[in-house]
This record gives sequence, C-alpha cells and structure tokens, in this order.
Amino acid sequence: MKVLWVEDHEPVRDMLAIAADKAARSRIQVDLVMAPTLMAAEARLRLERFDLVVLDLGLPDSVDPDMTIARVANMGKYRIAVVSSMDTRDQVVAAALRCGANIAPKAVFKATLPFNRFIQRPDTFEDFLLEQMPAAAAPARAA
Repeated sequence: MKVLWVEDHEPVRDMLAIAADKAARSRIQVDLVMAPTLMAAEARLRLERFDLVVLDLGLPDSVDPDMTIARVANMGKYRIAVVSSMDTRDQVVAAALRCGANIAPKAVFKATLPFNRFIQRPDTFEDFLLEQMPAAAAPARAA
C-alpha cells in the first residue's frame, strides 16, 4: 500500500518515518511518503499514485479545512483519511462525505494515535492504515 501522509509537525513525521522503516524491516508492504505542507502534497500527487492520503487539516499553507480536503480530493482517485487535532474535524469529514469525496467516514483525533505502538508493532501501523480504506464488498453467497 502506498500512502502519502500530509503532516506539518516534525516530531510526528519522525515517529511515522520510524514506524514505516520498522514495517519495511518486518516485510509489511507499506510505502510511506511524507509531505509537510499542502503544496508539497500536491506536488507528490501530481507525480505519483497513492492508495491512501492521510491528511492533517491544520497545515501552515491552508487555513480552510474544507478547501484542504477539496484540493486533495480533486487531484486523483485514492482514499483520504483525516488525522487531525482540529475541533471541527468530524464536521469537515461529514461535509466531504455529503459532497461525495472518497474519504474515511470517521476522522481520527491525532492525539489518540499510538505512535509508539506503531513503532513497536509494525502490524498495528498497517492495521491502522487498512482501517482507513473502504470495506471490501461482502462475498456473494452460493444459492
């Protein structure tokens, strides 16, 4: 799974980089690309294909969370997940869902993410990323 994580806080990016490195050493298929700003994310989205974009709503170059999601959503076909400390994250995700965005229906409060557990247990990091993806269609039952 190729993931673009848009995060402006350097300590969080550092922990995520360590978690991704540990996942790679454990042979877990997570290719994590980091972007510190919306502009950097847009540059990566123009050049690469991603399965998932994890988006912080409080970025230094974007003050409107709705517009942040709209800009990212209009750049390609991938799943978006919101991981943010903003109070309005749930309302922003609900609005994006109403507009038809391919977005995980529940925003994640960044402060509750177990970054140390992601580092210690790479499968937990992969599980978190997979939880943000759309549910697979239920298999058809034989008649």
